[in-house]
This record gives sequence, structure tokens and C-alpha cells, in this order.
Amino acid sequence: MLSPTLRCCGSYPTRGREVPLLLTELWISYCSSSQPEPQCRGVKLIFILGQIKIMDALKGPVVPECIDKTLQTASSLAPLFVFLTSTLLAVGSAAADFLCTNRNFTEEEEEGRFTGLTQNWTLPCVEIPNMLAKDGAKLQKGGARKRRHPAEDGGRAEWKKTKNRGEEEKQGQKPLGDGGRKRLDALSVGYFRRVGERLSEGFEEEEEREMFVGNVLAEVKGKAGLVATDRTGSITLQRLLPLSGPDQVGEVLAELGGESGAGFKEVSCDRCGGHVVESALRQMSRWEEFSQKDPSKEDEDEEESAGVLESQVLSLSQVVKDNGSEFIGHVHGSHVVRTLLHVLAGCVGPPRTEAQPGAKEHRAAPQLTDFEIPTSFWYELKSLTETLMENIHLSVTDGAASAVFQTMLTVCHRKRPKLCKQLLKRTMEYLTSRGSAPGVSPLLVFLKDQASSRLIETIIQLSHKSLLRDLYKSHFKGSLVDLALHPIANFPVQRLTAALAEHKLFPKLFDELVQGVEAVLAAGHMGVIVQLAESCAEGGEKQDDMMRCLLNVSLPKGFVLLQMRRSSSSVMSALCRVSLQSFHCAEPGSRHVCCLPLFMSLLTYEVYYQTDATEGSTQKEVPLTSICYHGSRLVQALARFKERSHLLSSLRTLSPADLLTMASDPSGSHVLQALITTSSDKGRGKILKRLEGQYVQMACSRLGSRVLEAAWNSASVSQRQGIAQELVPSESKLRSDQFARHVWAKFGLSHFVHRRAHWQEIQTGESKKWKLFSDLLE
Repeated sequence: MLSPTLRCCGSYPTRGREVPLLLTELWISYCSSSQPEPQCRGVKLIFILGQIKIMDALKGPVVPECIDKTLQTASSLAPLFVFLTSTLLAVGSAAADFLCTNRNFTEEEEEGRFTGLTQNWTLPCVEIPNMLAKDGAKLQKGGARKRRHPAEDGGRAEWKKTKNRGEEEKQGQKPLGDGGRKRLDALSVGYFRRVGERLSEGFEEEEEREMFVGNVLAEVKGKAGLVATDRTGSITLQRLLPLSGPDQVGEVLAELGGESGAGFKEVSCDRCGGHVVESALRQMSRWEEFSQKDPSKEDEDEEESAGVLESQVLSLSQVVKDNGSEFIGHVHGSHVVRTLLHVLAGCVGPPRTEAQPGAKEHRAAPQLTDFEIPTSFWYELKSLTETLMENIHLSVTDGAASAVFQTMLTVCHRKRPKLCKQLLKRTMEYLTSRGSAPGVSPLLVFLKDQASSRLIETIIQLSHKSLLRDLYKSHFKGSLVDLALHPIANFPVQRLTAALAEHKLFPKLFDELVQGVEAVLAAGHMGVIVQLAESCAEGGEKQDDMMRCLLNVSLPKGFVLLQMRRSSSSVMSALCRVSLQSFHCAEPGSRHVCCLPLFMSLLTYEVYYQTDATEGSTQKEVPLTSICYHGSRLVQALARFKERSHLLSSLRTLSPADLLTMASDPSGSHVLQALITTSSDKGRGKILKRLEGQYVQMACSRLGSRVLEAAWNSASVSQRQGIAQELVPSESKLRSDQFARHVWAKFGLSHFVHRRAHWQEIQTGESKKWKLFSDLLE
């Protein structure tokens, strides 16, 4: 009689490929070679059955026909069949769960996982004669090859070590990699994967959802730390917490932190666990909803439900204060601190998501949503900021810590202006107190550093007028051009230019910065020039000087910013050595009408029109082909100037084909839309006159349809009627196009065809509303 335990004989399975081979090896190690031929048939039979059973657990293939003949020749091995029948179900089920795990493991981890799965499989007691006698020697004498682990002992020492892991193995919690760190077992991983799939399907009734969430959280209880730090479990738990009640979220946080809250540090600094903690913190935004859900039980329920979550948030804040430097300097823990600051202040942004490969990065500031907070959070935010300020030195050297301080200043500026003012003052005192050369501002060093420059940008954006005045006079004045030429420091210069747009110091900043426009362009920092133009448009000052500067500015010959790379020092040095060529738009005056395509493409007159300066003012027709991003932004800023006759005159000289190119270009469409919407009724009519014959093609374009809608909204009734008359004959084409069908519906062209008077009455009312709305905006 024998009651053996299955084990992995030195090999490890890989998904869908080696599990049948593994079963074959297991049987070979238990079989005797006293009867070589029947044993080989038996092994073959077991291989086929094992493969069938495991594949049936996964995919359910058809049983091979060859099994009948094998069964007939292996009738003498009846005990083996009994043995196999009683164990295949357990083997197949565990292998299925093993194979469906969606996490990538190393070879050692794969072997350990399967060892943990099979460690507790106790096989039934059956009588198998001569099956264990001298198995190793006989197998080698019979010529069979014994697979060995890369270790010298064939993996037996590792197997014994795994076998003696005690109760942790029985619970499926086995340390694998990461210095003996515990991992979630394969069965649980499969369970939470299926939970995630069920959450994707949604729930029809709230009662069903609550029951489902409660059942899943009951499974999480006792192993929340393992679930939160597992990739599959973390993603599922993040999606589950927004559906949970405050008491349930509080219980999860309580288990993650432990009795003293010490567990928060390990989970928050984990690449998966940090997301779970953030998701749990964000549920405080529903605190007011929790407290007002049942007013009759407000006193009791608030303490038992939302109060649990509140206390856990405060506990996490205390852990952050005790380990401030470790948290804010950690790549994952810093995100938890930033979310904690948002929650304590009472404003949250959209949840943090992983960037998809190939997706464009959006640098726009996230929109924050305000919510009511408990009174305790008001005082806790003050305490937390005081602790963080003790580590201000990290903000100038570490990128993660700098981001934490930026968030702290931003949320305090939104919710606690007085506190923000104090923090800004203390931060500037630290930055300006560092040692530097005599007569040189210490801030100039920080402006050229990647981490600290971003912090200074935030300080500039949030500063009040007196602090801005001190920043300019004490640190930026006299160094603006040099900073604008620096690859990092030019961004704080842009923020300062934007912040001083409506300040009385802007003319002084403009006069200093405009002297280095040519050098800034040669360095490829077009953002500085664009921001200077936008500040002129916003403040209303120095607009004529800006336009005159652009008309007479010098650019490198053949200069196209779109093809430049800031990181290429060789390109920068080459551009600086190139002789500068003027735009040549100022003189003679007839060239003023050429400024628009030159500004949009950032090309010189000679390069764009492919002529020599000695040829005089002769101009030939050149189709518009290149429109760069910064050129588009520059023209959009110039379109907001009080005097924009040069741009409009240049626009009217473009051919209808060029206008269609602008409307269909990602950058040019914004230029055309800005020029149409900012023009007077008379000027807009001239532009629309040039666009006649292109409306159908614009309507069928993704970008052109947006420009056409913008022109329609700002147009008069007579101008709308002209657009409609050109579109109506192409009804079938417009209705069948994915973009133009929306134009057809929005313009009400069906009413225009069948009920002209009613259509004109509706358009008259809409035109008046749009004009009134535009006047209010101005």
C-alpha cells in the first residue's frame, strides 16, 4: 500500500505546452522497469489521459481515437487506472487555474507555483506491484533520460525547502522572489480575474451589486495586503472600491494598515498597492453623500461608516508624517501623498490611469472637483504641510518630491489661500538662501535644474503680485535672455511672461526679452516667442512693437522649427553659426500680404517663395504645404491683436485650395477658425467669399467640419444662407459621410429645403443669441 505525494521532478510547466510532459515525468519516476514493455504502454496511456483531462479543463478537445487501442493493450495495469481516475480531476482543475493566471513569472517562480499547487495532493492508496523498486537505477539502465534541474542536486533540496514551508503553503501564501515576499496564490488570482470580468458586465439592480461587492470583499478579508500588491487583484480592487460603502472601504484600509498603521508604508510604496490606497482615499469625496444618505441615523451611521474611513485617512496621514522623506521620495509612495493632500484639502482630480502604448500625453492640468470634508481634515492638512516643509531640501533634488510640493501648493492655493501664501513665502526663503557667487542670484541655479525648475514654475503661477514683483526684480531682471536660451530655464521664463501679462512690469519684461528674439529663435525655443505674443494679446500692451518685431525678425536660412529637436546640441550649435536671413516682410510694403504663410511655416521669404533677394519684389504662386505647431499658435495669438489687418489681408490673398489645406490641417485649422471668428461681419464675409466652392469638402473632413461649424456659429443669417445653398445640392454625399452628416443635422438643412421660412426664423434667433453671447465674453 502506498500514499505518495506528487511533486515537480525538476521541470516547470509553461502555459499550454509542458503540462502533459510534466505528468509523464511524474509517472516515470514512480514506475518500475521490471516489465519494460507494459510499463511503456502504461506511461503512454497516462500521457494521453493526462493531456485529455487537462485540455478538457481548459478548452475541451475531442478524445483521440488511438486511446481505444492503448486501453486494450494496458489491461494489466488496472490499479493505475483507478489511481489515475481519482486524481485527474484535481490535477486538471489545478492546472487550469495555473494556466489562466495572467501574470508573468520567472522560471524559478513558475516551478515554485506548480510545486505549491501539487504539494498537498495526497493520492489514494492503491496496490501497484514493483513500481517503486530501484526506480532511479533501472530507469537509467533502461536508457531513459532523467531531466535534471539546473542545480546539481536535481532540484531535490529546493523541493524539500518548499515542502517544509508549513501553514503558509496550506493557505497558498508562498514567498516567491522579491527577497522572500509573499505573493497571491494562483487560485486567488484566477478568482479576482473573473471578478474583474464580472464588474465589466455591470449590474442591473443595486441590490445585486451590493451583494456581489460584499461577497468579494469577504474573500479579500484576511489577505487584503496580498490582493492589493498583486497586479490582477490590485486592478480588481481599484474597480471594486468605488462601488463599496464607506465602512467597507474603511475596513480594507484598516487591514492594509494594521493596528498601528505601519502596514501603509509597504503597501503605498508598492507599484500595485499604491493604486489601491489612492482609490480608497478618493472615496472620501463621497463623504457628504454618506452622511446625508439617512438623516434619521446621521449620528450613529456617520461614526460607524464614514467615521471608519475618516479615521483610516488620518491614520495614513500620521504614517506619512512619521516617514515623510521615504514617502515623498518614492516613485510610487509620492503619488499616495499627492492624493492624500487632495483629499485632506477637499478636491480631487480624475483617477490616475496607466498610459497606453502609443497614446498621446496630455499635459493639460487636470480638472479638480471640490467636496465637503470632515473638520478633522482641516487641521490635519495644516499639520501635514508643516511636516512636509521640513523636507523642502528634497524638492530641489528629487523629481518625485518636487511633484509632491507642487501638488501641496496647488491644492492649498485652491482651498486654503492664506496657508498657500505662507508656504510660498517659506519655499522662496529656502530657495534664495542657498549659497551662490557674490552678485548672482541663487535662484538662477535652481532655474536650470529639471526638478527644481518645475517647482519654480508652480510658484510663479500661484504667486501674488508682490511676490511676482520681487521675483522679477531680484532674480530674473537682466538675465531673461540668457535664461530664455537655456533648454530648461526657458520654461520658467514662459511662466513669468504669462503671469506678468496684466502687470505693470510687463513692458519692462517685454523690452528686455525682445532684444534677444533672434537668438531665442536660433536656439529653437519658439515657446518663448509664442508666450510673449499671447501676453501682448491678453494685456493689450506692446502689440504694435510685437508685430513690428516679427516682420523684421531674422531667422536662420531654411529654418523650420517643426524639424528641430531641442535635445540635439549639434543642431543648436550649427544653427547659431548659420548667417541670419531676414523675413523680408517689412520692406517693401507689398510683402506685408505674404506674412501669414511665413508665420505659419516659420520660413523666410526667400526660402518659402524660392527666390533671391536680388530679384526684387517679384512674387510667384506657391501652394501652402507646411504649417508647424508653433507657427499656428503664434498666428492665433496675433489674431487677438487690436490691429490685425496684415493677417487678414494676407489671408485674402490665399487661393481657395490653400484655404482648404488650412482647414484640413491639424495646426492650420485652428488658425483659420481664429481668423474667422475674430473678424468683423464684413471681414468674415470676405473670408467666406474666398471659401465658396470648398464647403462640401470641408464638411466631409474631420477638421474642416469643425472649422465650418465655427464659421456657421459666428456668421450672419445671410452668410448662413449662402453656406446652406452650396451644401444642399450634395445632400446624398453629406448624409452618407461620417462627419458631414452631423453638419447636415446641425445646420438644419432639411428645414432649409422644405420649410425655408421656418428655417430662417430659427436661424435669426440663434444668430442674435450668439451675438449677445459673444458681446458678453468680450
